[in-house]
Amino acid sequence: MDWAGLGVIIIGLALLGLVFLLIKPLKSLTDILANLQQTTKALPVQVANVFEDTQSTLSSANGAIRQLNEQLSKLVPVFQIISHIGLALQNLFNAMTTINDEMKAKTDNPMMRRYRLEGLYGAMALGYTILQRRK
Repeated sequence: MDWAGLGVIIIGLALLGLVFLLIKPLKSLTDILANLQQTTKALPVQVANVFEDTQSTLSSANGAIRQLNEQLSKLVPVFQIISHIGLALQNLFNAMTTINDEMKAKTDNPMMRRYRLEGLYGAMALGYTILQRRK
């Protein structure tokens, strides 16, 4: 035998020893991969369940939002009425302020300021003006 054959035999024996050393870790790796396969078999079912639950949750949320929109659309006329009432009151108060300012300008009296009768006089003047406008 020559040196090449002897080298091949030594390399073969080294690989055989390496196989015997790697049997236990490879067996453990096989067990780990088998457990991983069992774990991942249930994963598609679990993901499908999660997606179904998410879909049902989103569906119920959409239903609740739809119902809320319907209820709010029924309340829009009420808000419009309140807005119109507010505008009417604002116009009324503007008219009252204008009338009060005109009356105050016409009746600027130092005695009224001394006894602080402006508010009483203003209310009386406003009442008188309203009565005059009704007629």
